[in-house]
Amino acid sequence: MNPTYIEQLFVKYAKINTRSDPARSATPTTPGQTELAQLIATDLKTLGMSDVQLNPANGYVTARLPSNTARKVSAIGFIAHLDTADFNAENIQPIVHPNYDGQDIRLPGATISVAQFPIFKTLKGQRLITSDGTTLLGVDDKAGIAEIMGAMQYLLAHPEIQHGDVAIGFGPDEEIGKGAKQFDAEQFHTAFAYTLDNGRPGDIEFETFNAAQATITIDGTAVHPGNAYHTLVNAIGIAQQLLNHFPENDVPEQSQNHEGFFLINQISGTVAHAEIDVIIRDFDDAKFEQRKQWLIETIATMNQQLDQPRIQYTLHDQYHNIGTAIATIPEIRELPLKVYRDMGLTPNIVPFRGGTDGNFITQKGIPTPNLFNGGGNYHGPYEFITVEEMVTAAEVVARMIIAHGA
Repeated sequence: MNPTYIEQLFVKYAKINTRSDPARSATPTTPGQTELAQLIATDLKTLGMSDVQLNPANGYVTARLPSNTARKVSAIGFIAHLDTADFNAENIQPIVHPNYDGQDIRLPGATISVAQFPIFKTLKGQRLITSDGTTLLGVDDKAGIAEIMGAMQYLLAHPEIQHGDVAIGFGPDEEIGKGAKQFDAEQFHTAFAYTLDNGRPGDIEFETFNAAQATITIDGTAVHPGNAYHTLVNAIGIAQQLLNHFPENDVPEQSQNHEGFFLINQISGTVAHAEIDVIIRDFDDAKFEQRKQWLIETIATMNQQLDQPRIQYTLHDQYHNIGTAIATIPEIRELPLKVYRDMGLTPNIVPFRGGTDGNFITQKGIPTPNLFNGGGNYHGPYEFITVEEMVTAAEVVARMIIAHGA
């Protein structure tokens, strides 16, 4: 594995502002993502990858590493995303700290305190990369991109190593849950794939939440308060009554591991009209359906108690747990776990309390769990990655490809 190549790619890509924009409907939602995709496509061609394409319809850059073995081996895929989260990404200045000393880091725009972030103690002696403290760094997920490309460079430099067909893809707007909805699974053509999106070395996620969103609207009757007796109906009051029905401790701040929750994500209103945004999460399929049904029945009961049905709602699923699909192909679990152990990494199998591009790609017929990219403190000015951890992730990818083709 070539640490210099991986580091140079990451630093080059990190400098491009690829912050996605949920207010825009175009794909990608921001021009920086197209700029990065074009640069990656050029780098892939220079590297010697085959079938390099930048799809203008969905913003994905894809490429293939052709099989070089006579054995019949199914194709395997690796995926990362182009965009960064909703935090300042203008004029990103990556700073490399060679042989980091494990102490507090005073950046131009912030100080990274080891007391506040004790994980930095474990990075002593490594080649650490941070931002200048005024922006995020873009580890999520430009580290994943550089790692996948580092693995490709290694295999292309060692044609004597036999492997099957490999597909790679880098897509837009993961942070706002849009890009992978347009992923072309038929064109990607793999039996299964893996994302490299967040996580410390050894982490792996075979499960994600089931997710739904409800938008609830409440219509009141607004009249002058001086003439309100038996006439005024306060939409805010009805909203408060509805919120009182939600289980008090069934919330994100009181849940962990496989526990689900309701989150009152936003509320606004006047006497005449109120609106509540609710998100619903659960790993268990049956409990997920029960949560949605509870909300439907609670609203129906309240409407029966009002003078007329004043509460309306829309409820739609956002994504589904990838665990069921992954369970149908045992190799999806066995392959990375074997590689982790062979490399001396302790597997840390965790339920991912969120979603990734893998949710939508799995729904399209390619089961896609998440590995790790090795970084930390994602989505803010304290983001970090080390070259050593990027090399570890790249080695995981290369070894999985080799083991899958053996």
